[in-house]
Amino acid sequence: MWQAAIEDAILKVKNNIIKHPGKLPHITEGQCYEWGDNGDWIEGFHIGMMWLANEYGQDPFYKEAAESYLANFKDRLDRHVALDHHDIGFLYSLSAVAQWKITGSEEARAVALSAADTLVARWRPKAGIIQAWGKEGDPENGGRIIIDCLLNLPLLFWAYEQTGEKRYYEIAYEHALKSQKFLVRGDASSYHTFYFDPENGHALRGGTHQGYQDGSTWTRGQAWGIYGFALAYRYTKNASFLDTSRRLAHYFIEHLPEDHVAYWDFDVPVDSATPRDSSASAITACGLLELLELIGENDPDRNVFEAALQNSMESLVKNYATTDLPEAEGLLKHGSYHVRGDRAPDDYMVWGDYYYLEALVRMEKGIKGYWYE
Repeated sequence: MWQAAIEDAILKVKNNIIKHPGKLPHITEGQCYEWGDNGDWIEGFHIGMMWLANEYGQDPFYKEAAESYLANFKDRLDRHVALDHHDIGFLYSLSAVAQWKITGSEEARAVALSAADTLVARWRPKAGIIQAWGKEGDPENGGRIIIDCLLNLPLLFWAYEQTGEKRYYEIAYEHALKSQKFLVRGDASSYHTFYFDPENGHALRGGTHQGYQDGSTWTRGQAWGIYGFALAYRYTKNASFLDTSRRLAHYFIEHLPEDHVAYWDFDVPVDSATPRDSSASAITACGLLELLELIGENDPDRNVFEAALQNSMESLVKNYATTDLPEAEGLLKHGSYHVRGDRAPDDYMVWGDYYYLEALVRMEKGIKGYWYE
């Protein structure tokens, strides 16, 4: 089952490379991507899928395609194009770090370290946070963190391992602790975003940008937390991060509908027109795979997590994958970007595609993605 899904997925990746040479996908509507330049937070996922395809089948086509983008990503860093945000890890872990890990390219390593420096520059010591969006002093976002950033922290942990410079580790660790304390609620649900006074770090309020309402649980945010805290544990061995990931996973699993694929928010009223977010379930599948590797064979959570992983991935493959659409550009149907803002509430999401493929190749061949060694 997984093998057929993988073969279909990597063929679609190849078709996209051939049809859109040198271009990168952006989210639009109408069951297709808008192919253009490197100026959003999502382009790394396209490159990451090339590396996964390369590792899965050892086809040099994918390696050569992925390598061809390194200069583009370096140029974006050098000119600081649309990088006033925290999603630098999404961009460069799946492009430059992946290339270094697979090929040993010193050029790719240098680009990745430069990207880590760009992310470190977003550290705000007075507030004790990595600022999510906007320039320093931004009146709306100057003290804002967002749960998505947990998947950007591996870039900093990697940079510490490469250089021994403690500032990378310390900033990532402190931000993870702050996220754990303020983004995770007592019942193991989560805020999408939290605001602090940028001058003194005093906690102000939790909120949302893409969820149903400030007090609701945006499912993709919960997914970022599951995977992100598991990765934070892998790098730091702080057992509380592993516990937090477990708790978030239980909440996600317990609030799923019958077909095991999430709606876009766990608190939104559900009817026949309520959008799903297949990308949230794909991210969570990767988080569950990570948890299953980190916990013991006799751990009481193992059976729960294994069953949830199997049920979710079977549903994604059977009910959400585009295996019945050979000309499709995306791999998963029914992803959502920003439902409340009416931006692509039901379409292909390139990050959903990436995490779906990451989960598949990890389950089939043990290929783990590019978030750690």
